[in-house]
Amino acid sequence: MILPNGITGFYDSKNNKPPYVDGKQFKQICFAIATDNGGEVLEFREPQYPMNFYNVKVEIFNNHFHILLNEHYHYLAFAAIVEFGYINFIDESRLLKSFSSFYKVLSTKELNEPLLPRHELNTAELAQVAYWKPEKIGEVIYNYWD
Repeated sequence: MILPNGITGFYDSKNNKPPYVDGKQFKQICFAIATDNGGEVLEFREPQYPMNFYNVKVEIFNNHFHILLNEHYHYLAFAAIVEFGYINFIDESRLLKSFSSFYKVLSTKELNEPLLPRHELNTAELAQVAYWKPEKIGEVIYNYWD
């Protein structure tokens, strides 16, 4: 998987700023999909320093888990645990189709791929990678770097 410029939330110039996803739309989609599947949104957290992703805690299918969306790109993932510096990614096949029409839903296989130098990261991001030393793609896409 090739990581696009600004995926981490860091950029090296004002001309190289990453885009932003529509958080309001994401919130509406999460509430609609949760309700359609007999579940509910328990908490909706917007990205705030140092977190670079939306974190939506839900209860669906008698299970609690998180729906994550990168702040800059339409990359969505599911997680069982989200803690500062640690995310346990999971696959949630029952919601894949619902979210796939809006976002690129990443599998645990993609998220757990080793971080290799095949990306379009900018110099500010490369400096963060050197400092934080993430080992997997998912640790770059969803991070708590400051």
